[in-house]
Amino acid sequence: MAKDSIQEGDLLWEPGEERKRRAHMTDYLNYLKETKSLDLTSYNELWDWSVNNLEEFWGSVWNYFDIKASAPYSAVLSGEKMPGAVWFKGAKLNFAEQVFRNFTEKKPALMFQSELEPLHEISWQEIEQKVSSLANALRKMGVKPGDRVVAYIPNIPEAVIAVLACASLGAIWSSCSPDFGSRSVIDRFKQIEPKILFVVDGYKYSGKNFDRRSVIGKLQKALPSLEQTIFIKYLFQETKNNTKEADPPNIIPWETLINNPSTLSFEQVPFDHPLWVVYSSGTTGLPKPIVQGHGGIIIELLKFTRFHLDLKVEDRFFWFSTTGWIMWNILLGGLLAGSTVVLFDGNPGYPDMNVLWKMAQEAKINIFGSGAPFYTACMKAGLKPGKDFDLSALKTIGSTGSPLPPDAFHWAYENIKKDLWVASVSGGTDVCTGFLGSSPLLPVHAGELQCSCLGVKAASFDENGNSLIDEVGELVITEPMPSMPLYFWNDKDNQRYFESYFDMYPDIWRHGDWIKINDRGACIITGRSDSTLKRMGVRMGSSEIYSAVEDLPEVIDSLIIGYDSPGGGYFMPLFVALQEELELDEQMKTIIKDKIKASLSSRHLPDAIYAIKEVPRTLSGKKLEVPVKKILMGFPIKKSINPDTMANPESINYFIEFAAKMNKESA
Repeated sequence: MAKDSIQEGDLLWEPGEERKRRAHMTDYLNYLKETKSLDLTSYNELWDWSVNNLEEFWGSVWNYFDIKASAPYSAVLSGEKMPGAVWFKGAKLNFAEQVFRNFTEKKPALMFQSELEPLHEISWQEIEQKVSSLANALRKMGVKPGDRVVAYIPNIPEAVIAVLACASLGAIWSSCSPDFGSRSVIDRFKQIEPKILFVVDGYKYSGKNFDRRSVIGKLQKALPSLEQTIFIKYLFQETKNNTKEADPPNIIPWETLINNPSTLSFEQVPFDHPLWVVYSSGTTGLPKPIVQGHGGIIIELLKFTRFHLDLKVEDRFFWFSTTGWIMWNILLGGLLAGSTVVLFDGNPGYPDMNVLWKMAQEAKINIFGSGAPFYTACMKAGLKPGKDFDLSALKTIGSTGSPLPPDAFHWAYENIKKDLWVASVSGGTDVCTGFLGSSPLLPVHAGELQCSCLGVKAASFDENGNSLIDEVGELVITEPMPSMPLYFWNDKDNQRYFESYFDMYPDIWRHGDWIKINDRGACIITGRSDSTLKRMGVRMGSSEIYSAVEDLPEVIDSLIIGYDSPGGGYFMPLFVALQEELELDEQMKTIIKDKIKASLSSRHLPDAIYAIKEVPRTLSGKKLEVPVKKILMGFPIKKSINPDTMANPESINYFIEFAAKMNKESA
């Protein structure tokens, strides 16, 4: 099929009978038939049963995965409204204990590569020894259940060891990547009053050293609740990499805490005991500190990784992420599933866009995940990973963060592998799992997420709360999920919690995405509902325009914004980043407009087109549509965007200047 002919919904791949036979989901269907006499013959039948029989479904998931608990639950679900649902009341367990049930000497627990270290393996034995040592040291420091432990740390093995040690004690973990600015880190950590701080001396990105030792003192000063700071030498492990700047004072070296192994024990905590605090993107105001529990994360990540990614114990599982993105927490689900987790720290485009594909070859990765922008960048660069590397072990690529356009689906099948499961998923930091995702029993259609996930009663609602099929509406979840936030930290009367999800539809979770669900049950995300384009009364998803515009080889990236102008009109400018040697002249503007008109409609045409160097993005790669919209509408900069949350903070300057110019001209 030619690239130009690829349309949303085109059938690209179907799983073979052997793949379906070996899938965990097939085994689960057989389990239901044997234990409950349920004869469910398709994914849609299974999903329908799962969302209409919540207690029976989640109880069966608990039993199927044989979740280890020191005390049994008395009820699967108590109460049915959101928020307020209580899951597995009475059960006591521990996230770290569930992980270490998979201890084996037959294969590594982790594989790791960075710009500082070549690919290497870390055994389960080494992980257990270091976790037990660190947990014992933290216990001696007075860390007890409920205490907060925070980390300013990259995606390195030490981060995994630290989170498991904290979980084993019942302490509450929270992390930020060291590419976050100090203000952004303080805004997050100060809210939860941590007792212990893990830090690194720095990191390497794009071949450049980023020394973070001077930031440590700022964090210590800004976090008065801190009692100890644990210091990891990472960037300056070797003298030749060092600088004249001294290591910070008032620290405990990591090395002194991990070489005194003791018996690893696990604090038994209630199902809803806090495991970690994660944060909303925090593009404006203070980030929301979202609290998630041991039990909810265990059962959701087992379901998501084993059923929806078909992750097996013999698999090697990779997802490009930093410790500041929820995909890092989801990646830990690979350890729950017993697979080998592959970590990478560095720029996925350095020294070129092939670095991760080369790692996939060397690590023999089976499931390879990244944000959608990575795949579109590979496509734009003309990469052919399947030709240039041995990807015989690869069976699945996962995509999330933003919609994967149809042509990127097609690129994957043409240039990675013909027999490949493209698993596009969409969920949220809020629940640490997917709402919409993939099934090994279903075909792959261009631009679509294959299904709503099991136990997730997702729907598309209009503004009056009516369910829609084949029409764009608000993504809502109408029944509770075990990993929904327990609460937001220090959120009096759950006010921010209610405002965040339940202000539009009573007792129904509104996620903030526009979604279209078709008659096959497949889903298409068309953009964030709070950045929706609305022209002549018709709502349009920004991703439709991105898909058309970025299909042009001349366009590297794009941003479309629509907002009400002061004069009462509606202004919809398009900003494009072009290939380096090109200029945005009238001919190029015509090419872009013709493409939009041919792919979509005249209604989708922008009012004006402007050239930019790059699109502002969050640290997790999402386009910053709403903050740019606020800036263009005249909101104060401090109330529109926090540069510390951006991957490319300098890119916002263009829009600040643009807004000032537009306001001057309209005055």
